[in-house]
Amino acid sequence: MAAELHVALVAADREVWSGEATLVVARTTSGDIGVMPGHQPLLGVLESGPVTIRTSDGGTVVAAVHGGFISFADNKLSLLAEIAELAEEIDVQRAEQELARAKAEDDAEAQRRADVRLRAATAAR
Repeated sequence: MAAELHVALVAADREVWSGEATLVVARTTSGDIGVMPGHQPLLGVLESGPVTIRTSDGGTVVAAVHGGFISFADNKLSLLAEIAELAEEIDVQRAEQELARAKAEDDAEAQRRADVRLRAATAAR
C-alpha cells in the first residue's frame, strides 16, 4: 500500500473535502507547493488558486481556494480557507459572467476570484 496523508479542506462555513491522498498541490505566498506523505512540517499562507488533491484511490479532487492557511505535520494536511469550492460545485457559465462583469467594472479582486473559479472548474473536467 502506498503512503498516504490525511487531508482536510475546510472553508469558514463548512468542511469542503476530507480523505486520504498521495499528493496535494496548492499555491502559497512562497509559490506553488506539493505535499506528499512524509513531507517536512509546514505552515504557510494560501494564495487564491486551484488546489489539486490526488486521492489514494487514484482520483483527483480540484477546488478553488481563496486565501487561508496550509498546515502539515504527522501526515495530516489541513487547508483552512476563507472560501473554498469544489470544482464540480462551480457553475462555469456563472463564473464566466462574473469574470466579464468584473472586467467591465475594472474590479481586480473580483476578476481574480472568477479566474480562480474558472481554472479550478476547467482543470477538473
